[in-house]
Amino acid sequence: MTIYKRKRALRRGATLVEFALVLPLILLFFTASIEFFRLNQIRHVADNAAYEACRHVMVPGAKRQEAIDRAQSMLRIVGIRNAQVTINPSNIAESTTEVTVTVGVPTQGNTWIFPQFVGNRVIGSSSTLVTERISAIQAGALGN
Repeated sequence: MTIYKRKRALRRGATLVEFALVLPLILLFFTASIEFFRLNQIRHVADNAAYEACRHVMVPGAKRQEAIDRAQSMLRIVGIRNAQVTINPSNIAESTTEVTVTVGVPTQGNTWIFPQFVGNRVIGSSSTLVTERISAIQAGALGN
């Protein structure tokens, strides 16, 4: 056996050991990137759900529960569970000038692989819009 063949055989073993040491790190980074993708997806969907619910409830005749249902349906599209949707003020009247919709999504139960990466947190988003009610528009124009 020549020296070249012996060195090549020794190098093959070293490559296998290096791969065995690096593989867990590669898998950790891969799964962490999937989890962070999911968190980013949750954040974007919560933003969009809050905005769409706020757009729905700001027009005259809109019902509070319809806006909550709209936000929940948008969250269900990507499989988000146990989200909390709140609308402020709770009683929307003709004199209401602003409406705020807040969406809170718990990470517990909404992550895909390892919930230990993020713990038990809530990803929240909020949207505030001026209503399109006549008295609200007039009050805004007068500076009240």
